[in-house]
Amino acid sequence: MLVGEAMGVHGGTGTQSADPAMGLGRAKPKVVVIMGPTGSGKSRLAIDLASHFPVEIINADSMQVYQGLDVLTNKLPPEDQNGVLHHLLGTVSPDVEFTAKDFRDSAIPVIDDIISRGCLPMIVGGTNYYIQALVSPFLLDDSAENIGEGCSSYPGDEVLGIELDEGRYRLKYDHNHLNEIDPVSANRIHPNNHRKIKQYLSLYYRTGVLPSTLFQGKAAENWGQADSFRYDCCLICVDASVPQLDQHVDSRVDSMMAAGLLDEVYDIYNPSANYTRGLRQAIGVREFEEFLRYYLLKGRCDKDSDGISPSNSMEDCNEILKENMRSILNLPSDGQSSLLLKEAIDNVKLNTRRLVRRQRRQLKRLETLFGWKIHYVDATEYISCKVEDSWTAQVVEPAVHIIKSFLEDSCLATEKATPHDSGQTIKRDLWTQYMCKACGNKVLRGAHEWEQHNQGRTHRKRISRLKKCEGLSLIQQKLPQK
Repeated sequence: MLVGEAMGVHGGTGTQSADPAMGLGRAKPKVVVIMGPTGSGKSRLAIDLASHFPVEIINADSMQVYQGLDVLTNKLPPEDQNGVLHHLLGTVSPDVEFTAKDFRDSAIPVIDDIISRGCLPMIVGGTNYYIQALVSPFLLDDSAENIGEGCSSYPGDEVLGIELDEGRYRLKYDHNHLNEIDPVSANRIHPNNHRKIKQYLSLYYRTGVLPSTLFQGKAAENWGQADSFRYDCCLICVDASVPQLDQHVDSRVDSMMAAGLLDEVYDIYNPSANYTRGLRQAIGVREFEEFLRYYLLKGRCDKDSDGISPSNSMEDCNEILKENMRSILNLPSDGQSSLLLKEAIDNVKLNTRRLVRRQRRQLKRLETLFGWKIHYVDATEYISCKVEDSWTAQVVEPAVHIIKSFLEDSCLATEKATPHDSGQTIKRDLWTQYMCKACGNKVLRGAHEWEQHNQGRTHRKRISRLKKCEGLSLIQQKLPQK
């Protein structure tokens, strides 16, 4: 069987493949998705799979899409790509905001083009929201735009006295303002999640519809569900045990430091920059801000001792400062610069380990709440011992078998997964918040997250200890909605 036939090539244009109804009477195009937490080996697996299938890779990492910071974002260098075509890798200006909608709109025509050449599109990356936006027939934001079609004015504008020209009116995009307009959606997101706050408020200003109303409506019920995928998807997750990933992440950050990470963050450093937009959101940029601020201030005060003379050009000064900065890594010192640098490196490692946990939780939610059938391959042994045979036997070969079966069976990966204890997908409750006082007033969002927390080992231990000394009446409670 030809790969083109197995992928359901239908000779359509980009517009056709973007049509949610494209599956009517036609086979959906086949797409392979390589997912998993950072550091698990997604990029390496994709390259290895290219020796078994005629694939082209579409990057789905929200930081690797940007130009720059190649070491920090762990972009696969050209010499390691083995001639495999990569798309959306280092193509976006670092100062713009490349949203999930931008990713979807960029990736769809690329996928159509890959399929037209008889190749297999392979989406590779750990930004699960990008992947969810791509495989879903629409974004929640799209349905909001449709609400406003044909309307000359929107409900709510007169009350607020706000016009939709956001460029002329300096709208206040903060959590307090969102809370005034829509306390339910404000209760859902963290006050420091400025990007999501702006998205919700922009949605309201554009449509007059409360985000909480829209996101709990019919559109949200279908968004991201496996049985309404735009493509026939084979979902493969490269995973490993958390302790091994933690160790690997820490050693990878050390390798990045040796490969020039510090020079990269020095070059992008700008004390007045917006860290909630573009490439500067990447883990490893903001963490070095305090160190660089102190180091550069100290450098301006100690120009003579740093070897900088008035005759040096700006470029020469920067090179001298970077060389002196690199020496801090190698010289044992208890000075302030050394302490701040060590703290920055530790924070990069900590925040990357936290990212690993978030990504793994997101994958479980996609399975449990959205019915995604994800095939897991385990890279734990390879990450722990770096034996090539284990990588081949436990990661590459199982993935090859999964894809071969997928290409032969169009129903393999789009079959809707069902929970073990029920014939129905778990009803989604993403809005109700719960508080566990036993675990230090920890807030959980949605019934699924609450149930998972209750089953956790740490929570059960704390409950057991508290039972011995007090009743459970004040230990846990459901938070009232505002």
